[in-house]
Amino acid sequence: MLVKTTKILVAATLIAGLTTAALAKEKVYKWKLAATWGPTLSPHIDAPRNMAKMVEEMSNGRLIIRVDASNKHKAAFGILDMVKGGQYDMGHTASYYWKGKDINTLPFTTMPFGMTTPEQYAWFYYGGGKELMRKVYKKHKVLSYPGGNSGNSMGGWFQKEIKTVDDLKGLKMRIPGFAGEIMSKVGLTVVNIPAAELYTSLERGTIDALEWVGPGMDIKMGFHKIAPYYYTGWHEPGSELQFLVNEKKFNKLPKDLQRILVTAIRLSAYDLYIQNYDMSANGWEKMKKDYPNIKIKTFPKSVMDLLKKTNTELLNEVKKGNPLLTEILDSQASYQKKAREWTKMSDYIYVKDNLK
Repeated sequence: MLVKTTKILVAATLIAGLTTAALAKEKVYKWKLAATWGPTLSPHIDAPRNMAKMVEEMSNGRLIIRVDASNKHKAAFGILDMVKGGQYDMGHTASYYWKGKDINTLPFTTMPFGMTTPEQYAWFYYGGGKELMRKVYKKHKVLSYPGGNSGNSMGGWFQKEIKTVDDLKGLKMRIPGFAGEIMSKVGLTVVNIPAAELYTSLERGTIDALEWVGPGMDIKMGFHKIAPYYYTGWHEPGSELQFLVNEKKFNKLPKDLQRILVTAIRLSAYDLYIQNYDMSANGWEKMKKDYPNIKIKTFPKSVMDLLKKTNTELLNEVKKGNPLLTEILDSQASYQKKAREWTKMSDYIYVKDNLK
């Protein structure tokens, strides 16, 4: 009996030793993520931080991701290059910042008069958008995933009311992406100013107007204190951010960590969308209470007609000689036409018929 018991104890000890050795050998991957956003720009900076926290928890500490805000790496608009070059394993940014390097990245953030957030997500995951994004970023050796949507952006804060097309001429405005190209074409001077300088620039008259996001983020910037006209949106109906991942580094991860990373990315992206929606609802409630003189305006029909016409002309120009961009834009337009029928039947008619 003693011999048998001894053998059992020896076997148990060996098994325990092998298990401990296996756990000890389990590799811990330590990654770095560079964000375009500053350390306090909520909810944008929250998305990568939430993602990193989920990854560490779900992987039992096997994948740890350090998130560096723009004040750390000092290259807010260098994210693609840093991830591509391997200085950072991941990035959190917006695709339309790279239109100067690769114009094919532009549509994956948003396009003027384009899809709403639900339409855009449906196109990406079920309408071919994911495959097209992969095709665009493959040459950069980077993987790209939706990183959170800030929804329909407001058209901007203006120091004066826009009543006609002529009122736009000569204005200086901060507005990024393809919308900036459109505004430049119709007679505005479009400028790119760091976020920290926007309030001062608007207050001192260095610029006459600017667009940011919506009430939830705008209220923190204080624009409502110095510009009385707040215009509704047209240029960014569903502004999607992006997670970028160095493809070589991703392929070196075990399969289970790859799945954990992609799952955390998708969940944190959706959380940014609903967090921003809540922030905007609360932000607008506070704005109109504390600053009742804010005037919500929609651009007049003559201005909207000009912007739509210019948008079409510029799209036709950029598509020339670029079959991939043409494929992306045509895919978006086709899906938008189909999805918009349901958007009108559901959300639009419901909201319109139940306004109080």
